[in-house]
Amino acid sequence: MLDKFEDYLNSNLPSSKTFHPHFESALEDMLKAGGKRFRPMLLLSVVNSKNPLLVSNSLPVALGVEFLHTYSLVHDDLPAMDDADLRRGFQTLHKKYDEVTAILVGDALNTHSFNLLANAPLSNDIKIELIKTLSSDGGIDGMIIGQAIDCHFENQKLKLDELEFLHLHKTAKLIAASLKMGGIIAQYDSSLQDKLYNFGMDIGLLFQIQDDIIDETQSEEEAGKTTHNDNAKNSFVNLLGLKGAIDAADSLAAKCEEQLACLDEKLKHSLDELLHKYLHRHK
Repeated sequence: MLDKFEDYLNSNLPSSKTFHPHFESALEDMLKAGGKRFRPMLLLSVVNSKNPLLVSNSLPVALGVEFLHTYSLVHDDLPAMDDADLRRGFQTLHKKYDEVTAILVGDALNTHSFNLLANAPLSNDIKIELIKTLSSDGGIDGMIIGQAIDCHFENQKLKLDELEFLHLHKTAKLIAASLKMGGIIAQYDSSLQDKLYNFGMDIGLLFQIQDDIIDETQSEEEAGKTTHNDNAKNSFVNLLGLKGAIDAADSLAAKCEEQLACLDEKLKHSLDELLHKYLHRHK
C-alpha cells in the first residue's frame, strides 16, 4: 500500500506553470525527498481494514494529509522557528532557495491539501466531515496553537501538563485526525472513530517523545534532519532527562499496545504492521 501511495504522490505532485525560475521545483522538493508517510498510511490502513475497494478513492485524501504535514515541516524549519538546515536528508527550502520561497511553498501546500480533499471521488457528506476534521486538527485548534506555544515559550521551562498540551496539539492531533479520517471514509461508527482518535493522540505523544530522544541521541546523518537543536525548546528530554523520557515512552508504548489489542481483528491487523516499530520498548 505504501508503494501505491508513493506512486500516486509522484504522479500528482503540485505544479505551478509560470515563468518563475524555481517555484515549481521548490513545491515538489520536500514531497519527493521522501519521509515515513506515517499519517497517510494510518488513514489508508483504517480504510483498508473495512473496505479495500475504497483505498484508491481515498488516495487524494491521504495525499492532502501528507501535503498539510509537509507544509508544517517547511514552516517549522524556517529561521523564525527552528532555523534548521536539513530535512528528510536534504537541504531545507529556505537554505536551498530563499525564505520567501519556503514560506510560499508552505502556504501553497496548506491550501492545496483542502483542494485535494474537496475534489476526492467520495460523497460530499464524507468530504465535509474530512475537511472539518483536518482543518480543526491541522489549524488553530490543533497544530497551529501547538506551534505558537512551542515558539513563544522557548527558553522558558513548561510544566509536564503544559508540555503534553503543547505536543498533543502540535504533533498528536494530526496523527489522531489521520486515523479518524480513515474511519470517516470507511464509515465506521462514531464511537469507533472516537476510539481511533484517542488512540492517535497517545500514538502522537509517543511519537513526539521518541522524536525528542532521537534529537538527543542521533547524529544528523542518522536522523536525516537537524538534531541537537532542542536546547532552547521544551522537550521531554529537557524536562525529564534522557532516562525519564525513555521511561515515559516505554509506559506510553505499553498503553498503546493495550489499546491496539482492543480493536477488532481486521483493524488491529491493518494497523499493527505500520505501528510495530513505534511501539517497541527501549529497555
